[in-house]
Amino acid sequence: MSLDPFGARLDDVAVRYSTSWRVTQQGTFSKATGGIALDGATSLFPAGAITGLLGRNGAGKTTLLSLLAGFRRPTAGTVRVGPEGSEQDPFENPAIVSGVQLVREAGDVLTDEKVSATLKHYAAARPRWDSDYADRLLDLFELDVRKTPSALSRGKRSALGATIGLAARAPLTIFDEVYLGMDAPTRYAFYDELLKDYAEHPRTIILSSHLVEESERLFEHVVVVDRGRILLAEPADDMRGRGTSLTGNADAVARLAAGHRLLHRQELGPTAMVTVEGPLTDEEAAEAADSGVAIGSVPLQDLFVHLTSTTARKESER
Repeated sequence: MSLDPFGARLDDVAVRYSTSWRVTQQGTFSKATGGIALDGATSLFPAGAITGLLGRNGAGKTTLLSLLAGFRRPTAGTVRVGPEGSEQDPFENPAIVSGVQLVREAGDVLTDEKVSATLKHYAAARPRWDSDYADRLLDLFELDVRKTPSALSRGKRSALGATIGLAARAPLTIFDEVYLGMDAPTRYAFYDELLKDYAEHPRTIILSSHLVEESERLFEHVVVVDRGRILLAEPADDMRGRGTSLTGNADAVARLAAGHRLLHRQELGPTAMVTVEGPLTDEEAAEAADSGVAIGSVPLQDLFVHLTSTTARKESER
């Protein structure tokens, strides 16, 4: 069955948790105040691209992905998923959710039945399931289908999730920190398989990861979630060009950094290293050369850390 890659978008989405009550060990009632997981989130996940979803713990990534998979409805705003130009609300929509495969670290598997039973379940549920490819992945990750998922190590359970996500070949495939528990060789084998199969069988992939330095080579698009809000959503190359590092005499660096948004600063005696948002102008680059200030690029992981740290600091100062 041929299905076009699914795109996805959120428009002004909010997810709020209501206040609840619980009984304490002493038999009294304790009030738990509802929180806000997403607040006015607007973002596009392009069809037929690999998008890296980045955010600190508690930023709202998992809530966002559960919306795209149709697991819940937003408190406000709209969620649309589907072939480009034909997106629909995924909640309780079989035509859409059958084309979405969300793989979570916890694993949506038949815990107390053999791995083979879980694979049969997904083979029946996913129109583009490739059993031969699943078998090759099982060999690659050294997974024993005669065992139950509960009997597997954490790393093997993660590898099982990766196998399900790849072999499903769903028009929208979402990996929510599926690498957790995998050792480095297994993670890199997963990344290589993802790229190879994505090239041969185009679809939309969203990869939520904290290991930005490892996985950034996969990203064509990046969405950064920070404290329930979309901090940025843009092509990965645009984000890679957002940061510039300046290293040299502290006074010269300060002059060059003036007028730019400062993301990070370190000083060691008379030497300073700063990260500013955006590139330098030709005139600033010439001044840097004359002043002995070194200009460098900023790794995507460092830029992500600096951007979210800056946002957190501004919020705390309000």
